[in-house]
Amino acid sequence: MNSWGQIFRVSIWGESHGEQVGVSIDGVPAGIALSEEDFLADLDRRRAGAAGTTPRKESDQPHIVSGLYNGYTTGSPLTIEFLNENTRSGDYRNLVVHPRPSHADLVANQKWNGYNDPRGGGHFSGRITLGMVAAGVVAKKILGEKVSFATTITEIGGECDKEKFAAVIESARQAQDSVGGVVECRVSGIPAGLGEPFFDSAESLMAHLLFSVPAVKGVEFGCGFEAARMLGSEHNDLITDSVGTTATNNAGGIVGGITNGNEIVVRAAVKPTASISREQNTFNFESGQVEPLVIKGRHDVCITLRAAVVVEAAAAIALADLTLRA
Repeated sequence: MNSWGQIFRVSIWGESHGEQVGVSIDGVPAGIALSEEDFLADLDRRRAGAAGTTPRKESDQPHIVSGLYNGYTTGSPLTIEFLNENTRSGDYRNLVVHPRPSHADLVANQKWNGYNDPRGGGHFSGRITLGMVAAGVVAKKILGEKVSFATTITEIGGECDKEKFAAVIESARQAQDSVGGVVECRVSGIPAGLGEPFFDSAESLMAHLLFSVPAVKGVEFGCGFEAARMLGSEHNDLITDSVGTTATNNAGGIVGGITNGNEIVVRAAVKPTASISREQNTFNFESGQVEPLVIKGRHDVCITLRAAVVVEAAAAIALADLTLRA
């Protein structure tokens, strides 16, 4: 389904080359100061333009069409729309019969018997994450000023030295290829007690949203998979006072599915962009043979560059829903 949340309920809609994409958010409390300008900073973080991102440039101007009056949320559903203004649908015509490997072209066609919109990936495009970013802005308003987010790219193409990121991306571009990366999001100021175990634990909800982001293939909290290689005496976060302060934060701010007041630390692994310029031999359903495929269009060499703010938005949306449940 395209809706998520118990109280802070987010519904995203649209296709990459359709008229619009956007988001409707139910459960937004009344009386929150909000304007279209509030969305611009995070939308700019997602925008194309930097080296390694797609040449497709959209204004991404948000239009609030419901749920706002005199600069404050009304308590009714908040709807934000974005126009698609720069599309080249002809670049995708051949992909209906000759689908891109590791993209949703084939499975979408199979699931919906060919009625899906294939242009630009349709509803499976990263373009749809605009709605998540917008919802993340509203979520952060609900969480309040005491909660802060620090989101960084910690790895690109297996390289952890940030000074070498640009060279890794350029090397992939010259090879007509793509690279993935790792995004780390740290959230400070979240109080202890958020989370509804078992199935709505803080980790469960954030992971649910993160795995809904196109290209995210792995999620970990705190030490994550490294915890499997540690001893209990190494991994345990020793409690140092009556407030519950811990000497370390290997749990990433969540214990038993409940926030413990420490900084929340979550990482998402972002796969390489599936659409690459390099020729690939893959099955053509029209000819019934494996044939060379050259993908046209405008695609990111490293989608991780634009995914960081989406990862942050996903964490914020989950935490906002849990906050409103508390």
